[in-house]
Amino acid sequence: MTPKNHACRALKFRGQPAATERLGGPVLLALIATEEEFDWSAPFSRAQTSTRAIDDLHLIHDVLREYGVVPTYALDYPVAEQRGDAFRPWIEEGSAEVGAHLHPWVNPPHDESVGDRNSFPGNLDPELEFRKLAALVEKIEATTGMRPLVYQAGRFGVAAHTFGHLERLGFKIDASAAPPFNYWSEGGPDFAGVGAAPFWIEGTERLLEVPVTGAYLGGLRRGGPSLYPLVRRRTLERLKVGAVFSRLHLLERSRLSPEGHELSDMVRLTRALHGRGQRTFTFYFHSPTVTAGCTEYARTVAERDAFLDRSRRYLDFFFGELRGRALSYSGLYDELAPR
Repeated sequence: MTPKNHACRALKFRGQPAATERLGGPVLLALIATEEEFDWSAPFSRAQTSTRAIDDLHLIHDVLREYGVVPTYALDYPVAEQRGDAFRPWIEEGSAEVGAHLHPWVNPPHDESVGDRNSFPGNLDPELEFRKLAALVEKIEATTGMRPLVYQAGRFGVAAHTFGHLERLGFKIDASAAPPFNYWSEGGPDFAGVGAAPFWIEGTERLLEVPVTGAYLGGLRRGGPSLYPLVRRRTLERLKVGAVFSRLHLLERSRLSPEGHELSDMVRLTRALHGRGQRTFTFYFHSPTVTAGCTEYARTVAERDAFLDRSRRYLDFFFGELRGRALSYSGLYDELAPR
């Protein structure tokens, strides 16, 4: 039985597939979790609210704009409060949209204890989660001039009751699903069985789920949800069983992100999903990675520059070899909305 205070664990995604055949060929979206810098290995703290990495965000924005990609910057509260005005010029010129990204521990009202369980927004008391979301939406709209229509829960911590909140606040898209990752052991949701294609969430009027692009790959991929946790157990990890499975392309877990993934990984994932009929692909990362030393993915300037180079080369592949096109989240919604 799922404990009542771990509502994220009880999440069961259901819905009707969106008519993505309307899109024609492959479409690329870009979603950036735009958040404060904090030590991911340390306990959560309300005091860590630095947003200096926003100063370097233009480095990746310029790359995306060069390829015609209109990213959605999903702002959390510290960014919206301190630097929301930095996004106005991009919004006004049409090169960016903003969404919402809820980190409960730095988002008022601060009526909960800070800890691992409550770092997943869906584990909060539903009324408190709504109040935090409402405060975040109000702050984003006030500082950027744009009301967010896309939501991504911090730590992907969405729960079933979250969707009602999103509809009340006028959201059209949830982007919290992160297949095939499973955060159940930490108190979060399990996306291992969720597909990567968009779908209309059951029980809502017209809320579209657009998962972050990820999947199991390899000859054993169909058994991924049950097999992957086994090969990653501590005893087998010492024998490097998981690494062997990956190297032989028997079973890999991959996400379309330049963080922690090489260009070859992103290309292999894209080709595999495209071959299965996938038409939407979400290029995803965290904003602090654009500043050296803020995340494990870019500890040095050289690693940050490699991150930018991987991003550019992936876009070359997607719009060149794959002959895809770019689409904003609002544009995607308009093309998929029932007629």
